[in-house]
Amino acid sequence: MTRVASAILVVLWTAIPAVAQSDTCAALDDTQRRAAEKILTSEYLYDCCDETVSRCLEAQPTCRLAVRIADDICRRVAAGQGEVGIRRALSRRARSMMGGANPSEIDLSTAPIFGPADAPVTVVIYACGRCPYCSELIPALYEIADNGALNGDVRLAFRVFPIRGHEGSTDAGLGFAAAAEMDGFWLYMLHAYRHFDDYSAERQVEWAAAVGLDHDAFSSRLHDPATREALVASKKEGLANGVEETPTLFLNGRQWVGDLAIEPLVDAIQEEAARVRGDVWVTD
Repeated sequence: MTRVASAILVVLWTAIPAVAQSDTCAALDDTQRRAAEKILTSEYLYDCCDETVSRCLEAQPTCRLAVRIADDICRRVAAGQGEVGIRRALSRRARSMMGGANPSEIDLSTAPIFGPADAPVTVVIYACGRCPYCSELIPALYEIADNGALNGDVRLAFRVFPIRGHEGSTDAGLGFAAAAEMDGFWLYMLHAYRHFDDYSAERQVEWAAAVGLDHDAFSSRLHDPATREALVASKKEGLANGVEETPTLFLNGRQWVGDLAIEPLVDAIQEEAARVRGDVWVTD
């Protein structure tokens, strides 16, 4: 790289206002900063500002989304992700957040729900009781919604979606559905995922009792045709909404096709909450 080119990159980086200098961005070394700057000066925001991320950061007032995306880029660069992968992740995030004009049709009348009714973001989760990744992501999301950064910002709704390729998925789905009918879903789900490797169809009744559900009543629900009908209805709804794998999430009716990792997912939910509340601009 020529001295002139290096000088231009330094000027571009230092021109980014202090508001963009999150701990993540500030901690980048020189090589990482050059990589981040290449993306910041060529990627455009999908909302709030029509310019590149870098120019949107310089605008006054500044979009919170510009700061959020800049931080996401810096975080990914710091984690060692390459340029192509980062641009693809940004594209998937944009598709998820802007979505189509017609949100998916999801019936929440029978879905177990956690979180305040007036939360600005509703996240619908289609998940299989025997999905290994679900067993990690969903409890983590629940914990952050309960005691972390998403408290008050999100309500979670769960729709059971058995995956044929996951052994025991139908029996596990019946267990989830039975717990939902007994208003004990969330504790049961957390317990089931916590003991994911110890699963057996017979052990589900023990798990129900461990979280305070009546042993006999739960066993009866497991074998009730109405429970199976509820499970089938949940699966059919997912299929109608294009669900093919688990976990599949919908944020305010738009399918999330971005990274299924907890950090970018939480960041996207916070972005949606800010948009719904009209908290679009940096004011401090």
